[in-house]
Amino acid sequence: MSPQTCSPTTPPASAQPPPGEAGLRLRCPNRDGVVPIPAYVDGLLPADHLARQVWAAVTQLDLSAFYAEIAVTSDRPGRPAIDPQLLVALWVFALSQGETDGRAIARLCVEHLAYMWLCGGVAVNAHTLDDFRVQREAALDGLLTQVVLRLSESGLVGWETQAQDGMRVRASAGAASFHRQPTLEKHLTAAQTQIAALEAASPTAAETAPQAQAVRERALHDRAVRLAAALAELPAVQAVKPADERAEARVSSTDPQARVMKMGDGGFRPAYNWQFATDVLAQVIVGVDRVNHGSDKGELEPMLRQLQRRYDRLPENWLIDGGFVKLSALEAWAASVQILAPVPRPKDPTRDPYRPLPEDSPVIAAWRERMGTAEAKAKYKLRAATAECVNAQARRQHGVQQSGVRGIAKNRCLALWVALTHNLLIWIRELGTASVACHPTCPAHTT
Repeated sequence: MSPQTCSPTTPPASAQPPPGEAGLRLRCPNRDGVVPIPAYVDGLLPADHLARQVWAAVTQLDLSAFYAEIAVTSDRPGRPAIDPQLLVALWVFALSQGETDGRAIARLCVEHLAYMWLCGGVAVNAHTLDDFRVQREAALDGLLTQVVLRLSESGLVGWETQAQDGMRVRASAGAASFHRQPTLEKHLTAAQTQIAALEAASPTAAETAPQAQAVRERALHDRAVRLAAALAELPAVQAVKPADERAEARVSSTDPQARVMKMGDGGFRPAYNWQFATDVLAQVIVGVDRVNHGSDKGELEPMLRQLQRRYDRLPENWLIDGGFVKLSALEAWAASVQILAPVPRPKDPTRDPYRPLPEDSPVIAAWRERMGTAEAKAKYKLRAATAECVNAQARRQHGVQQSGVRGIAKNRCLALWVALTHNLLIWIRELGTASVACHPTCPAHTT
C-alpha cells in the first residue's frame, strides 16, 4: 500500500508513521517554523497584470518632493528608508482594488502575489503605510497637478467643460461622541486628573506592569488632547448657530473637525464634504478639496481659485448643481468662466424661470436667459455623467464609504490619493505603459 499523507495528529517535526505503516519514511508538513520559499519574484504575475501597469505608471512620475523628506543617506549611518516609489505604487494599487486599510495592505504584502511582487522583498508595515498616506499633503497635491498636466499634454483633458460636485463621506466618529461644552469640560478635567494620578504613582506600583502603565498613560494623554481640540473647535460650531441655540452646540470628542451632515440616504451622520472637479472629456479629476460643512453653496470660488493656482487656466464652461449657486460668486467669475447651473424654480408656477427679474444684475439676467437655451441644457446634461459618475467610482471602486482618518488635513490627503488613483487608472487605460522608463529624478535609478 502506497503512503499518501501523515495522520492529522502526527507531530510534524519528528514524524512517526501512522499505525499499521511501520517502516515507512514520510515527509510531513512542518508549519511551526519559518521555511524559505524559493521564488522568482518577477514571475509571480502575468505580463499584463494591473500591479505591473501601476508600477510602470508610477516610475514615470517625478517623486522628488517625496525623496526630499528622506534624511538617510549613503554616507551616514541609519536604516535605509523604503523607496517612496514603492509606497506610492502600493497605495495606488490598493485603492484601485478598494482597499483603504493600512493593516490589511500590510497583511496582503505577505499573502497576495500582486502585493508581494510590488514589494519585491521589502518588508512594509501598517504604521509606515498609514503615516505615508496622511503626512505628505503638499507632495500629493503637487503629484496630482503633475499627473493632470501629463494627461492634458496627451489630449485627455480638454479644458472646454468641467464639472464640480460634492460627496459626503462618513467620518471616523460616532454620533454618541458629540457633546456640549459642559460635558467636554467635565471629561477633560477627569482625564487630566487621571494623568496626574498616574504620574504621581509610586515606583513600586508602576513597576508591576510598566508596559500596561505606559499604554494607559498614552491613551489618557491622547484623550486629553482630543478633548482640548474639541473645546477649541466649539466656537466655530457655535458661530453658525442662532444665538438662542449656541448653548446646544456639540462637538465630537473623537474627531473634533467632523460635522453632522445630511447624507445621500436622507439620514444625518458625522461626515466630511469631499469636493471633486472633473473634466468631461475622459473624466480626469483636476481639482480636490474637502470641507466640514454639508452645504456646497460656498465651494464654487475655492475650487476655481485652486484650478487657477494649479494650472494657470480655467475651463470655458463650469457645470455645477443648484446647491452651489451663489449669485455673488456667479457675478465674480462671469468674466473668467461660463457657469452653467440650474435656475431656481420660482414660487409662482406661472412665471418663466428663465426670464430675468427686475432686481437682477446684467450678469444674473444673462445667466437666467442662457440656461433657457437648448445649447446650455445640452451641455449641462454632461454634469451628471461626469461628476456623479466619478463620485460613484470613488465609492464602489476605491472603497470610499467611510473615512478611515480623522481631521480635515488627513481627509484631504485621502481625497488626493483617491483622485491620483483614479487619474492613473485612466492613464493606464488610455495611454498604456508599454514604453515606460523611470523618471530621471528617481534616485534609485540615477548614476
